[in-house]
Amino acid sequence: MTGSRLRARDALSLGTLGLRTRKGRTAMAAIGIAIGVASLVALVGIINSGEADAQRDLLGQGIDVLELTPGTSFAEEPELLPEAAAAIDTHMRDLVDVVASIRRVPATVRKTDFIPTVETGGIRLFAVDEGDLDLLAPLRGGVAFGRFHDAATVRVPTVVLGSDTAEVLGFDELYAKPTVHISGHEFAVIGVLEPFAISQGLTLNRAALIGFPVAEELYDADANPERIWVQADLDVIEQVRELLPRQANPEAPGEVAVSSLDLEAREVISENFESLLSLLVVVIIVVGAIGVGNIMLISVLERRGEIGVRRALGAQKTHIAAQFLIESMLLTLIGGLMGTVLGLAVVVAATQVLDWPMTVELSFIGIGLGVTLGVGLVAGMYPSWRASRMDPAEAVRPAA
Repeated sequence: MTGSRLRARDALSLGTLGLRTRKGRTAMAAIGIAIGVASLVALVGIINSGEADAQRDLLGQGIDVLELTPGTSFAEEPELLPEAAAAIDTHMRDLVDVVASIRRVPATVRKTDFIPTVETGGIRLFAVDEGDLDLLAPLRGGVAFGRFHDAATVRVPTVVLGSDTAEVLGFDELYAKPTVHISGHEFAVIGVLEPFAISQGLTLNRAALIGFPVAEELYDADANPERIWVQADLDVIEQVRELLPRQANPEAPGEVAVSSLDLEAREVISENFESLLSLLVVVIIVVGAIGVGNIMLISVLERRGEIGVRRALGAQKTHIAAQFLIESMLLTLIGGLMGTVLGLAVVVAATQVLDWPMTVELSFIGIGLGVTLGVGLVAGMYPSWRASRMDPAEAVRPAA
């Protein structure tokens, strides 16, 4: 006599039997699982969104911007960066997003030529070339009045003033085509910049910017840049930081100083979030597994008669075990799907209230559902083993 066989379709039907016949218990158990999964999804989503918000704040402070300045040298005066340093983006095009530079101009800025040349007000004059017209992008700058330089204005006597410079010179707004005098030449003021908030741009608050072709013609300005800003993606910024000195000055990389915000702050934030996430995930998975295991064990004890009849009719131990394992996995899957939807709704609501960017990876949801099934499998092992080990005669005997 051959042993009985259990087809996959029949196994699935038997696995749903307990769920279909005990709808109240199934609903309560699924809700309990859903709450646990929703807590996990919500916590992960909110923590990831909080991390994204922290990273956004760091980006707003210029953590992705590197500043190159002349380093120490044997000369009495600090040397300028090599002229070729302004072409860093041609050598590192795959790594950097924006490269912009300014050049020192040996001239003074005054509102009129009646003001003594010694009264500079601490205003520094810089020049921007056609390749530096996106200077404001990496420095998170903007124009308060007027406009910034373009390809046309860098070739004519026009100037853009920093916020402090405009205040010193008395330009609250631009009207009646204002002008300033720069070492004997009159320049039209075409724009006033908003105050720079990030540290890399503070130098430009009390500065004036003219076009390099004009600066070269009128003041014999040096083509070597005094300061270069490089913007790169955070994933490669450490690599860029290591490469920049040699790219900027291959002959003397030690004479190039590269400064930035503390990149370790970003790493500390990521590590703290990851540690907290790992702890929460472990706790919720363990608690969920224990809860599902208890539910399934109670189900086994309540269904002793059913198990005994099936065993008496020829069902093998593996069939009984498979039935309860499938039931356990289906129960956790139903609860997992409900919890995922609920958790995502919580994340959406929380990020809207906190004004955080919503960051939930779809891969995490897929992995989470897979883990839920795994929890159901593990949690159902002991109850299914307990069910398969029941003696048919004892199982069908009425309780005393």
